[in-house]
Amino acid sequence: MTPSSIPAQRLAPLQAKPAGQLLIHEIYRSIQGESTFAGLPCVFVRLAVCDSRCVWCDTPHAFAQGEPWTLEAIIERVQGYGCPLVEITGGEPLVQPEVLPLMSRLADAGLTVLLETSGAHDVGPVDARVHIIMDLKCPDSGECECNYWPNLGRLKRNDEIKFVIASRRDFDWAAETIQTHHLDQRFTVLLSPVFGAVTPVQLADWLLASGLQVRMQLQLHKYVWDPNARGV
Repeated sequence: MTPSSIPAQRLAPLQAKPAGQLLIHEIYRSIQGESTFAGLPCVFVRLAVCDSRCVWCDTPHAFAQGEPWTLEAIIERVQGYGCPLVEITGGEPLVQPEVLPLMSRLADAGLTVLLETSGAHDVGPVDARVHIIMDLKCPDSGECECNYWPNLGRLKRNDEIKFVIASRRDFDWAAETIQTHHLDQRFTVLLSPVFGAVTPVQLADWLLASGLQVRMQLQLHKYVWDPNARGV
């Protein structure tokens, strides 16, 4: 398989999707486990399909498992939970263009909308009311070369940048990136350890020694429920 053929193969599940619909893996209500919204009840709309293959990915089941939903059906299901916070996640939501009007319509309905995205796709078209949580891929993810750097000029002040740290090399890369682009002065920056690869103590020690003024976070849901549990 050549590198140019990999994205097409990864997006293959979308080929049979009806126009105007979204391929959805699951919709559920849980506790938000990450970002500055951690701890709040949140409805998660997990889209299927991702064009990345991060080494440490904890949702590979979303790569190909999904059912087509109309935007109206998604909005009805989300509103049925009676929860003011909703996160659009994946997979990679931005590989499905219909996610853009979905997020706008959810915001129109008065909901606080979060978007979890890999940072490999242009966030420019995203509704300005959406709170973007963008993941810059570190070297050990295997997807570092896919980071779309112009996004740093398109994020809003209240958006968040996340680095998922799988090693000391990842931490050093994240620290250099933060300092080079002055990210800690422009956005909320989150450092998250890969569960089972870097311990919270290790990341805390590295952060304190670095002098960076950024936020360390844990995946709260993996400490509340079984780390391998789905739908939480």
